[in-house]
Formats: sequence, C-alpha cells, structure tokens
Amino acid sequence: MRIDIITGFPELVRSPLNESIIRRARKKKLVQIRVHDLRKYTTDKHHSIDDTPYGGGAGMILKPEPIFACIEALQKKRKYDEVIYLSADGETFSQQSANRLSLAENVILLCGHYKGIDERVRTAIVTREISIGDYVLTGGELAALVLVDAVIRLIPGVLGDGESMLTDSFQENLLDGPSYTRPPEFRSMKVPDVLLSGDHKAVERWRREQRVERTRLRRNDLLS
Repeated sequence: MRIDIITGFPELVRSPLNESIIRRARKKKLVQIRVHDLRKYTTDKHHSIDDTPYGGGAGMILKPEPIFACIEALQKKRKYDEVIYLSADGETFSQQSANRLSLAENVILLCGHYKGIDERVRTAIVTREISIGDYVLTGGELAALVLVDAVIRLIPGVLGDGESMLTDSFQENLLDGPSYTRPPEFRSMKVPDVLLSGDHKAVERWRREQRVERTRLRRNDLLS
C-alpha cells in the first residue's frame, strides 16, 4: 500500500510516521508513505499556499493552484483509489472505514489548514471527505495521522499477532473487553479465575461475554 500525504506543514506529520507500528510497517516495506510539501508546488517568490477568502470574512483559504499541481503530478505516475480530504464536514471515520481503506493500493490524503481549501479542489479532484469527529482542528495533519495509524495496523503482517486486531474495539460492533497480565494479584485485586484456568474455551466464552457487557454499558447504540 502507498499513502501520499499532502500538507503545507510537513514537519507536523513526519516524526510520528517514524515511530512504533507505522515505522515497523515501513521497515518491512508493507507500506510506503510519502509526505509532500505544498510550498514546493507554488510559483510565486514567497511560496504562498493560502489567501484571503472572496467575499470577505475571517480566516485564510488554501489556494487551488499548488494543490492541483501536486495531485496531478502524483496521478501522472500511478492510479489512486481515493483522493481523501480530511475535513470537519466529511463522513465520520469508523473502524469499518479503516477496514475498507486497508484494502486500497494507493491513497492520497489532503490536509486542509486554516479555514479550509478552495472549493474547486473539492469539486474537481477530491473523491472522498473524512472527518475524525465532531470538533475542529487547526489543520488536517493530525487527522491524517489518525487515519494512517488505524489503516496501517490492519495490513496483514504489520502486527506481530494478527489475531489481536480481530478483537479490537468496534470490530463486530463490539468494544474490547478487560485485559490482565502478571502478577495474578496486585494490591488485593485478583485476576479472574477463568483466565488462570487454562480452559481455552471457557476463556474465549468469558471474553466474548465481557465484550458484549462492556458494549451494552458504554455503547449500547452499537448493539442495535
């Protein structure tokens, strides 16, 4: 899988892409991630990527020219499954969205900033808009990192234990259940006996029951 991230602030995303699971996936060559600096696609001496909105109003808008230039240059080299704009008014990102995107070959993530991007970009180039929640960020960079992390961990071979992602929260519309590790007793709090029993079927049944119960208590809407 290849992911191209387009941003006017590349340093906001580069460091997290070289840590933890994402770093491991890149090292194994299971995913390629390229970060593209919008300022390199400008033509004025100040390398301006934003301007004031027509009609007045607060905030600055990312200009269409550098965005078109960057995306069209990428599209000349390969076919992209999606050109995704990280936007507060896009569809809400979910585990199911991550599952579907993990099957894509090439994806572009476009990060807005300031007040947003010129509407002509959204009309002509963007194929999908995604929001990570009902709140506003300064830009799409952090949202892009959330999406990248959620998607990459689903690629076969990325996680050391591929089975662990099958019981992640929101898979099967259930939250994950409680987890315990050594020691078996800590400050008078004991690990449930079933987890120490060695009875794998009983453990599996207990974990399933715990997932259902936790979902019922915390996110009953998922069960419906």
